[in-house]
Amino acid sequence: MFTTPFSLFAIVGIGLPEMIILGVIGVLLFGKRLPDVGRQLGKGLSEFKRGMQGIESEISSVMDTTSYSSPATYDEIEDDYQEPTAPKFEPPSAAPQADGDR
Repeated sequence: MFTTPFSLFAIVGIGLPEMIILGVIGVLLFGKRLPDVGRQLGKGLSEFKRGMQGIESEISSVMDTTSYSSPATYDEIEDDYQEPTAPKFEPPSAAPQADGDR
């Protein structure tokens, strides 16, 4: 998607008067160095775009190589449940005796 600078300014809300004011401020601040500043800004912006394209291509390559499978059903899941290891209850062999002291 290609956007012109003017449509980008329209989205942000910068009109012609604001652009003129920004230009005057730029000339006052940078003076004769303004072309160099513009070049450096352009280089930085292009470097940023290249970096973003590299990240996007890396993400898309990872997404392409990752295979997605359908979720496993209950029958397909391996049963790794371990039986409890506590001893089982065994009833006493003799009947309980009543205490005569009570």
